[in-house]
Amino acid sequence: MDQFIVQVLNGLDKGSAYALIALGLTLIFGTLGVVNFAHGALFMLGAFCAVIFSRLISLSHEIVDETRTDFLGNPMTVDVPYMHDIFGPELGASIIDWAVPLAILFSIPVMIGVGFAMERGLIKHFYKRPHADQILVTFGLAIVLQEIIKAFFGANPIQTPAPEAFTGSFDFGVWLGYDPLTIMYPYWRLVYFFFAAVVIGAVFAFLQFTTFGMVVRAGMADRETVGLLGIDIDKRFTLMFAMAACVAGLAGVMYAPIVAPNYHMGMDFLVLSFVVVVVGGMGSLPGAVFAGFLLGILESFASMPAVVDLLPGINQIVIYLVAIIILLTRPRGLMGRKGVMEE
Repeated sequence: MDQFIVQVLNGLDKGSAYALIALGLTLIFGTLGVVNFAHGALFMLGAFCAVIFSRLISLSHEIVDETRTDFLGNPMTVDVPYMHDIFGPELGASIIDWAVPLAILFSIPVMIGVGFAMERGLIKHFYKRPHADQILVTFGLAIVLQEIIKAFFGANPIQTPAPEAFTGSFDFGVWLGYDPLTIMYPYWRLVYFFFAAVVIGAVFAFLQFTTFGMVVRAGMADRETVGLLGIDIDKRFTLMFAMAACVAGLAGVMYAPIVAPNYHMGMDFLVLSFVVVVVGGMGSLPGAVFAGFLLGILESFASMPAVVDLLPGINQIVIYLVAIIILLTRPRGLMGRKGVMEE
């Protein structure tokens, strides 16, 4: 039972990242009809927003500390972060420690700006082009973005630690009535799951309970009719592209302590996220979220040593096997609209 619980938790952790990225992909496809292969790069940019913000608030200057001396008795030169000068040593140290969560505030305007620039500068010219053209141009954009990051930050992963308060593990064993230390799980991975749940809930609430969201949902169902009502649906869809970019960026920010940001992490998640979208149903937001968590849990159980010993390599292909089975039996996906992908 303890192994079962751990694998479910691992699956929810992976599924949270899949669901957030797939949610953004589905928003873009459902509103604009664009297959955006640069979406994984937006996830990567979000992770590097955390890196950049962490470095910015850690900037320091040198001072001579008369209270400390080297082995010759000379006063030592020490680095003092500017945050200590501005907010004091204790609060300044806390701000630096909480760099990743605070990077959310930094990443939101950055990712909205990036999304808006992508849509207005490039994507809008490919709305009426074949999906193959959209894939090629957005995949090329993804390569350009990752090479820019590689040029500035190098090819090696950059460690971006979580706040010290979340560096330990939660003892699920005691909480569930088992022996202590039986089921341990990292705090930050739990934080990531709850953060993903909040973001997903916020997106659905925005689309369901606001006038803006109602118009967007109507436009996704029948764009021409909404346009005939005198509503500038294109402007709203542009804002939805920026919103989808922001969701991907937030997913990347909070994932930085789990997997050290590197220039190719977007590509690592991109293909899996497209599989999630297709399994859930093209254009179906609930389907993207459900499929993200479902495939995350399946991948987690397929990674168990006993399963890998029995079926070597199954953990690498289980998601694709499930996708093949579902698309052969239900081409529109688990929750896709009738007629989509069924021609």
